[in-house]
Amino acid sequence: MSVGERNSGLVSGIRVDVTRLHETWMELVFPRQLDTAHTVLGKWKPNNTLGMVAYRLWGALGVPLVAILYPLALFGYMTRFYTRKIDGTATRLGVVGVLLLSLLVWGGLTALARIRFSADGFIAVAAASVVATLAAVLAVLFNRVGGRGTTVVLAYPFGMTALFLPPVVAALYSPTLADAIFPQSTTLARWILDNLLSIGNLNTYIRTRYDLEGVAYVGMWFGIAVPLGWLLGILVTIADVLRPARD
Repeated sequence: MSVGERNSGLVSGIRVDVTRLHETWMELVFPRQLDTAHTVLGKWKPNNTLGMVAYRLWGALGVPLVAILYPLALFGYMTRFYTRKIDGTATRLGVVGVLLLSLLVWGGLTALARIRFSADGFIAVAAASVVATLAAVLAVLFNRVGGRGTTVVLAYPFGMTALFLPPVVAALYSPTLADAIFPQSTTLARWILDNLLSIGNLNTYIRTRYDLEGVAYVGMWFGIAVPLGWLLGILVTIADVLRPARD
């Protein structure tokens, strides 16, 4: 395939994605807007002037939204690729298999920590293993027993928790890890408060009510893992809308 053919295919793919995303936006209000190629009746359009004005206005409002969402959808494609790989492995293993594998890996690390490290290091790794195992099992369980909503609301956040919380929990018991993790966490917390949570003086309320020390670091990272899991779940959902798995 020549460079020109590849570029033409890329442009065509982007055009299809953007069109489908905009049609999805239109279908929030108007019927028969999506996948009209497979619909005998074709795309619905209003048959009066007022309705057509509303139709075109809603379409115009969707243009900047599509411009914002499409780059996120591209990230969603990549996220979906890796989550499908992980999900396929988890499905083959099952909940019990994931539990046993997590116990095997983290149990081995805990045993190694018992031999090589001090008591604090051993407790740190043991605590991290409990958090990682529990979060991983809950992520797999919610992904299997629920639909898309349960997967986005619960499975993705627990999956992110399984990645984020173990080192933070371990740092509570290991001074070495604490010196590496907690100062960076404090810097990140300041940035979040000054930029993302400055609306309505929410940052002032948090600063006056809570101190970032000890177990509060765990709460902070859990508070980051949950919305980040939701965001990834939403991006994968957008990718599924634009390009269903069968495509």
